[in-house]
Amino acid sequence: ARKIRRHGPDILGTIELGCSNARLEASDNRIKVTIRMAYGFRHVDNLIAMIKLRCSGLPTHLPTPTL
Repeated sequence: ARKIRRHGPDILGTIELGCSNARLEASDNRIKVTIRMAYGFRHVDNLIAMIKLRCSGLPTHLPTPTL
């Protein structure tokens, strides 16, 4: 009950505005999955570049061979 009283204005503001932390949780999950995929990278810079690429929302297409 103490926590509800202490965070009451924040809770009411969230309910009134209809905000949620879904986007933050989704990006956090995407970063965690990327870190698991990057196991074995030799440099942290490669991991950071991969996280930036995956979280940027840019469409990435694999190159297709030309015949």
